[in-house]
Amino acid sequence: MDVHELAAYLGIPISTVYDWRVHGKGPAAYRFGKHLKFAISDVRAWIAQQREPTSEPRRTDRR
Repeated sequence: MDVHELAAYLGIPISTVYDWRVHGKGPAAYRFGKHLKFAISDVRAWIAQQREPTSEPRRTDRR
């Protein structure tokens, strides 16, 4: 997928994708001439890494 497709897929502005590139964040990209392309498998793996850890459920019974 290209930059526009990635931005649409993630629901973010295109400029955010470029900002991530500048700061070394976001999924890995491949460069073909002047074009950036993202492998869907890399995007899915990157998304999985962004998951916030779940916290332990709070106990509501007070003893």
